[in-house]
Order: sequence, then C-alpha cells, then structure tokens
Amino acid sequence: MRLQARPAGALLAGLALLGFAAWALAVPAAAAASPDLIRRGEYLLHAGGCLSCHTDYKGGGKPLAGGRALKTPFGSFYSPNITADKATGIGSWSDQQFLAALKHGIRADGAELFPVLPFTSYTKMTDQDALAIKAYLFSLPPVVQANKPHQISPPFSWRWLQAGWKWLFFKAGDFQPDPRQSAAWNRGAYLATALAHCGECHTPRNWFGGLDQDMALAGTLDGPEGEKAPNITPDPDTGIGKWTREDLVALLKTGDKPDFDNVQGAMAEVIQHGLKFLSDEDLNAIATYILAQPPIRHKVARAP
Repeated sequence: MRLQARPAGALLAGLALLGFAAWALAVPAAAAASPDLIRRGEYLLHAGGCLSCHTDYKGGGKPLAGGRALKTPFGSFYSPNITADKATGIGSWSDQQFLAALKHGIRADGAELFPVLPFTSYTKMTDQDALAIKAYLFSLPPVVQANKPHQISPPFSWRWLQAGWKWLFFKAGDFQPDPRQSAAWNRGAYLATALAHCGECHTPRNWFGGLDQDMALAGTLDGPEGEKAPNITPDPDTGIGKWTREDLVALLKTGDKPDFDNVQGAMAEVIQHGLKFLSDEDLNAIATYILAQPPIRHKVARAP
C-alpha cells in the first residue's frame, strides 16, 4: 500500500506545484509600504487573528514570534515565527512566497503547509489585503526565534500527503460578492469567511480534518485545542437565534454574552488580540452575515 501511495502523492504534489508556479508568475509586483498600507495591514492582521496563534502568550513569547502549541486530534503543531527576521522568520520572503503560503498553503521552499494554517479560508482574501498584512509584519522589529518542530507522527507528518488533502478539501480563489445581498452582508461575509475564518473553529470536521460544510457554523466538541466551539447559526434553541445583532456585536467587541456571562479560552483570545480592534461598522457587518445564515439545529454537548 505504501509503495503504491507514494507515486500518486508525488504526482498530486507535482501538479499542485505546477499550478502554483503558473499562478505565481501572474502576481503583480509588490506595492510600496506606505504608512497607510502599514496601518491597513495592522487592522487586517487583527481581523485575521494572527496574534492569537502566532504568539506564545502563556510562555511569555514575543508577539508574532511563534511557538504556540496548537493541539489537534493529529498531534501538536507549533506556530511559526512570522516576524521579519530573515534567519528564523519570514524576512526573506517575497510577495509571491507570502501569498503562496497564506492563500495556497505552499511554504517558501515549495513544501506543503499543514492546514492548521487556515489557508482554506485565507485563500478568499484579496492579494491586496494579504500584502497589506505583509507590509505591516515587515514594518515591525524582527525577532530571532527558531521555530519548534511539530509533535505529530506519520502518516500525518508527511507533508506530501497534503497535496491529496487539498485535492479533496481545498478550493483556491478570492471571495466573490453576492450581488443579491447588501453591501453590509458582503462585507461581513468577507470578514467572517476570508479573514476571521469563523468556520474553521465553529464547523465540525470529518475524519480527515476537512470541514463538513453541511454543518457550517453549527458548532463542534472538537474546537481549537479541544475546546467546545458553540453553534453560532441563528437556530433559536441550539444556536444564537434569540440574539439581536447588538448582542452579537457586543460579544465580538467585549466578550460579554447577553446572559451576562462571558467567553473563555480561545475565543477570548481572538477577541482580546483581534476582533475588539475592528470598527463598529465591520463588527455590525459580521453580525449581519452570521445572523443571516441558515439555522441548524445542533446541540453541542457531550453525552451524559
């Protein structure tokens, strides 16, 4: 079985790299890192949740220098250093290499990235927004910190298998606005699906780690680091269907729920280091989009 699987995996990997090479040649030259571009990149970085994953807050790590353990059913992944240090970070990456990683899951050396990086959502980001994030990252002081090796076992550690995973579960392409929807809905859809990647945590996954889109946003017991991710569809009994848009905006901004409780764990970090920095207009747009999704009846709870 192993001898038969390797040629197929190698072929898939080769086809993926050929497609990427053709795409990379079409990427425009880098834009000048103006102050406005850097400020926009900082805003988008907060929307994308980069600080939460790429900073080891518990270990006293420096912002964006990586080292945070991300526990999954397949093992523990450690986030990489994404500061502009050329030896241990991404300081030597070109615009094309940055876009390839963020939007296509291809590392700067051509190797496949594991989908613990949510490139399956980031692929919807426009190149302009992605490069604004890069401009902000490169404006910060570089941090010398070597990346930690992932603690995952074969076959999950075999990067060449990711080409097959992508064939099954990854569709590259920028976000496409829906002309039938309002500007606020479309802005919220872009923020929630391309940047904040809400579905990556709140959607159940199959045995291979692919998202079950039939249950989009319906919650899962196997959320980030084994935490429960609640149902955030507008189902009135098992989701947030009884919430107002103001309730959801308040949660995204402060972490406070309408029942006077507050969020904990990974979501608290997402808000503290990311979503609370977004404008009221953008938070309202996210709420508009989330509350307009089809309600799914799904109680996220462990069996008694």
